Amino acid sequence: MKLLEYEAKAVFSEYGIPVPKSVLIRTPDEVLPHLAALGDIVVLKAQVDVGGRGKAGGILKVNDAEAADTARDLFARTIKGLPVREILVEERLPITHEYYLSIAIDRSTKGPVILFADAGGVEIENAAREDESAVRKVTLPPLLREVPPFLMRELLGGAPKELAPVINRLYRVFMEKDAMLAEINPLVTTEKGVYAADAKLIIDDNALARQGITVNRDLSAREQEAERHGFSYVELEGSIGVIGNGAGLTMSTLDLIEYYQGSAANFLDVGGGADQERVRHAVQLVAGMPSVKVIVVNLLGGITRCDEVAKGIIAAGVAPTVIVRMAGTNEEEGKHLLAEHGYRMLESMDAAVKAAVEVSS
Repeated sequence: MKLLEYEAKAVFSEYGIPVPKSVLIRTPDEVLPHLAALGDIVVLKAQVDVGGRGKAGGILKVNDAEAADTARDLFARTIKGLPVREILVEERLPITHEYYLSIAIDRSTKGPVILFADAGGVEIENAAREDESAVRKVTLPPLLREVPPFLMRELLGGAPKELAPVINRLYRVFMEKDAMLAEINPLVTTEKGVYAADAKLIIDDNALARQGITVNRDLSAREQEAERHGFSYVELEGSIGVIGNGAGLTMSTLDLIEYYQGSAANFLDVGGGADQERVRHAVQLVAGMPSVKVIVVNLLGGITRCDEVAKGIIAAGVAPTVIVRMAGTNEEEGKHLLAEHGYRMLESMDAAVKAAVEVSS
């Protein structure tokens, strides 16, 4: 789950990473009592969960006399389709240099990798693409609690040694907060010291409970419902709903849909041993997607009983066409129940997917 900038900066501050003086506002007039403490010029930063806010008009530098009116205008905007409900109002920093710092997971080594560049800011991705040497990186064994001095020297190059404590503190944030990404862009030097001028922190979804986070805001309402039922569920953009049991079987169904030039609306794995109620919830969840024209239910009954699957499909009573392929435990009983209620059943996954693609066309 992605934290908003002000949330990430609060975490960074707890770990001793300096951040600019700021105040979070939810109405334009809330800024007025804080202007004296923030200075003659302030930066208004829309708190929306998208990249490239600056280029999209979500970060504005204004003098104190214009702050309330500019905040009112910013609240009325959408940034890349998202409404602005919160604005972080920050002091303007007297920046002397901008750097880039991030920590992520290196999938090849399965450990943290630290990236550092002498030039930060919005063009860092282009700079790294044009010149790979512009970004220095070191990979650490996850048992290390800080960056060893010889690797720190390799990272910093000619950058000020005052940045080293911030790197180690960000590494602590990354490890202790179960992060997938911890980023400061830009990390700036000023006459007053080093500051995290921006902040990004993405927490591993599997660790949210350990971090005391009860709701994953990155999930849609439907994805949150799927999580409550324990489904493995991903929303896609097509018109064919997919329900399977087992990740391999469900992925194979999606692959076949693509092969026959259809488009899947979702991935939903109900898991092994799904009973009537679990199947009913799954079918109703997928049928509730506005884009779904047809649903393929593709299950193999081992510990999952086909008669329970059939009862769940019937109990769901959904409007979109449901095409079923199932085989295994209590297969004949399940097929008999579905036949009594007029459901279309096919003997192979291939045939079921072909039929679904035809219905969705």
